[in-house]
Amino acid sequence: MNERATAVGVAGVSKTFRIPRQHLMSFKERAMHPFRRVAVTDLHALKDVSFDIEQGEFFGIAGRNGSGKSTLLKCMAGVYRVDRGAITVAGRLVPFIELGVGFNQEMTALDNVVINGVMMGLSPREAQRRFDAVVEFAELDDFLDLKLKNYSSGMQVRLAFSLMVHADADVLLIDEVLAVGDAAFQQKCFDAFHDLRDRGKTVVLVTHDMQMIERFCQRAMLLHRGAVADIGDPGSVARRYLELNFEEDDEASVTAGRPEDVSHGVAIGDVWIERPDGRRVDSVGQGDPLVIRAEIEALQRIDDPEIGVTINDEAGTVVFGTATRELGREEQPFEPGERISLRLALRNDLKPARYYVDCGVHEGVHRVAAFRYRASDFLVFGNRAQLGLVALDHTFELERRRNRTEAATPS
Repeated sequence: MNERATAVGVAGVSKTFRIPRQHLMSFKERAMHPFRRVAVTDLHALKDVSFDIEQGEFFGIAGRNGSGKSTLLKCMAGVYRVDRGAITVAGRLVPFIELGVGFNQEMTALDNVVINGVMMGLSPREAQRRFDAVVEFAELDDFLDLKLKNYSSGMQVRLAFSLMVHADADVLLIDEVLAVGDAAFQQKCFDAFHDLRDRGKTVVLVTHDMQMIERFCQRAMLLHRGAVADIGDPGSVARRYLELNFEEDDEASVTAGRPEDVSHGVAIGDVWIERPDGRRVDSVGQGDPLVIRAEIEALQRIDDPEIGVTINDEAGTVVFGTATRELGREEQPFEPGERISLRLALRNDLKPARYYVDCGVHEGVHRVAAFRYRASDFLVFGNRAQLGLVALDHTFELERRRNRTEAATPS
């Protein structure tokens, strides 16, 4: 098997910022104390980071805030100069790393597309030729005469992302700024991601959205405090990220072989599969009822609790998920010592395979109070013809008509 060529090579990259502890605020202070030394603090944003990205690879970068993701992307884009190490890029690179970077707010969309297109390596004529396609994708036809300073942040995101897609670069760097766009445009961007991947473009995506990591990326990397904590399978990296994010900087979580259970004030006990009559089972037939049960105990008061359950296949792909808040339920606070019994009933329309159940409890929107990875598993059996992962209720109709000019069959 031939290995693909390297599109981006990062070798031993380190970057440190020197942050002054005090500032000389006025001209008078500077004039009176021209040789005063200002104490500084060294912020080691990147520490000996090394990895390679193959040509045509969709590569994800994850990490908590302050882990060095954006610094790394700016070093790759040439915005920052590295202190040590080297970064090599094969081909033309286009960054999409910060809202408004490269745009002149006093110019119109046409002027900005031409100028930025030239900066991305296009000729002025080629940039003008692609303008209509850029504007059509960004859905800004009615705002061409406005200066960019009158655009909303979402409109500027649409213009910048559209320009990046149509620049036809070899390597694309995309930061979390995409989240500023509205839901409809985000879906259009997801479709563009599929197209870029199908066309063999090299894409580096920095995001906090682990679903995007698992959905689009062939490989992913986890940064923690400026160093590489994990690199490889997107599903594994996503789980390590979630564990690290909710373990409150527990260093042991970075080196764990698999995601450990999380418990902060809530204990998730037994999780099992049963039939509607209450009998526990470890296998379920296609089309049969399926019940997921779990026992949960509150060890301390949990305000605004939310309970969620996901079903994953052996590759770690989430095939089904639900949560109390998504169903419109507003749970009362859990009190210390309170026991909660969960019962989730659904019809098993999965194809034959082994599946795993994750169970978690959130406090509010962002804080994980408890999480059990692969708390239970079950086998789906059956021989029903099924092409996809799940069987969805559907109808299949054909309408057949004979050609009226066809000669009648002689009797």
